[in-house]
Amino acid sequence: MKNDLVLRVVAKLFIPFILLFALYVQFHGELGPGGGFQAGVIAAAGVVLHALIFGLDAARRIVPERLVETMLAAGVLIYAGVGVAGLLLGGNFLDYFVLSGDPVYGQLRGIFWVEAGVFVTVSGVMLKIFYMFAARGRDEDGEEA
Repeated sequence: MKNDLVLRVVAKLFIPFILLFALYVQFHGELGPGGGFQAGVIAAAGVVLHALIFGLDAARRIVPERLVETMLAAGVLIYAGVGVAGLLLGGNFLDYFVLSGDPVYGQLRGIFWVEAGVFVTVSGVMLKIFYMFAARGRDEDGEEA
C-alpha cells in the first residue's frame, strides 16, 4: 500500500480529522457519549491507519515505541494521582468534590483528569498491541525474517 497514490492522499486528508475527532470525543465525554476510552481508541486508530498506508517505520517515527511505553505508565499515574489528590485533600479515593473549593468545579476538574489518564493509557495500550503484532516475523533491524 506504500505506493498507492490514492490511498496516500486520502490518508493524509483523513488522519488529521480522525485525530481531531478523537479530541472532540475526549473533551465532549463528560457531556455525552464518549470519553477517554473511546477517544484513545480513535486516536490509536489514526496512527494505525498511518502505519498501514505509510509503513510501520513511518508510524514509529511519529509515535516512537519509547513514547508508547511512557504513555502506558503516565496514564495510570494521572488516573491514580487524581485519587491520591482526593485522599490528600481529606476526601475518599477518586472523590472529586474536594479537588476545588466549589464542589461542582472540583467534580469537573476530577472527571477531566481521570478521562485524560484513561485516554493516554488506552491509546498507548492499543498502539503497543499493534506494534507488537506488526513486528512479528521481523528481526532486530526491522527486516523481514
